[in-house]
Amino acid sequence: MSSKNTNRLNVPESRNAMDKFKMQAANEVGVNLKDGYNGDLTSREAGSVGGQMVKRMIESYEKSL
Repeated sequence: MSSKNTNRLNVPESRNAMDKFKMQAANEVGVNLKDGYNGDLTSREAGSVGGQMVKRMIESYEKSL
């Protein structure tokens, strides 16, 4: 199995905005993220950050309807 990272942003200039969004979501759920590598997070912590991001994206979409 390859460990090549296939996560690519469609708009490369959006990387800073996505990093800021991720940090805000982490703060909301009480996970302490740092800039750069965060491989020391538990699966539960990483999942809660991702889940919070998805929740906020869905809320934003629903408000735009």
